[in-house]
Amino acid sequence: MRLGEASAAVALVLIGFVGGPPPANGQAQDTGGARLAAERFLDNLVGEWMISRKIRGTVEGNTLQVSWVLQHHFVQLHMRDVKEPPGYEALVLIGYEEKNDRYVAYWCDTFGPDQAAAGFGKRQGNAVQFTFNYSDGPFYNTFTWDPEASRWTFLMQSEKKDGTRVVFAEDSVLKK
Repeated sequence: MRLGEASAAVALVLIGFVGGPPPANGQAQDTGGARLAAERFLDNLVGEWMISRKIRGTVEGNTLQVSWVLQHHFVQLHMRDVKEPPGYEALVLIGYEEKNDRYVAYWCDTFGPDQAAAGFGKRQGNAVQFTFNYSDGPFYNTFTWDPEASRWTFLMQSEKKDGTRVVFAEDSVLKK
């Protein structure tokens, strides 16, 4: 075997071992477990997006920029409304806890440190419902990926004392 052929053979073995590039549609292949599947799912968030937010009977526009940070352990979401200066802005870090087989979201926004929170959720198909436990009750934010339309929906709900859920806001998230 010549040097070029040996290099090509080694490259093919390595590509097969690491699973090759992630598929663009976010559908995980069985190539290395839950962490790889989580990364492939979160890869669908990366990019620049426009958000149409239905909240309290109105529709508002927001922008969203998402990138991998902290040595590829988290995706960082930077969300802002389109006003200048923005009335709402959030920084969110989302990652995957392999030992607990769950996603974690650290949410910080213009409501300040008293409202900053960590939410946790399990993936079910193409959705992760994060539960944030606030002093006045749980708050849910469900991130749902639609691979056919290449878009996300974020559904935010609060919970009444009787356990029923009330929609707080719903975001339609489309690529710029």
